[in-house]
Amino acid sequence: MSLPASPRARVRVHLDETLMLGPGKAELLEGIAATGSIAEAGRRMDMSYQRAWSLVKTLNAGFAEPLVERQRGGSGGGGARLTATGEQVLRIYRAIERDCQRAVDKRAAALAGLRGGG
Repeated sequence: MSLPASPRARVRVHLDETLMLGPGKAELLEGIAATGSIAEAGRRMDMSYQRAWSLVKTLNAGFAEPLVERQRGGSGGGGARLTATGEQVLRIYRAIERDCQRAVDKRAAALAGLRGGG
């Protein structure tokens, strides 16, 4: 029998009714930054290119400046990269996650003490 995992926060920031930033979109942005490719970032997440591109379009439309820039294919192939705004949004989101996890860590023992057996 393995020990239970520590309580963990999953953060979704709803910026308005149409724009939400959560773990999946953050992972997609990190994947684009790491691979230089929307398609490859999506593949690493078992996500179709169409779904990955749809999420990128939603993110790009939801902020004052695009988060991801695409470069069309050519002799060297296409690619994508995070803009400075994209890097900043990702940093802020990860900081929010860390802040929330610290709050969970601080209060989790109180919740655990109220759990029933079973």
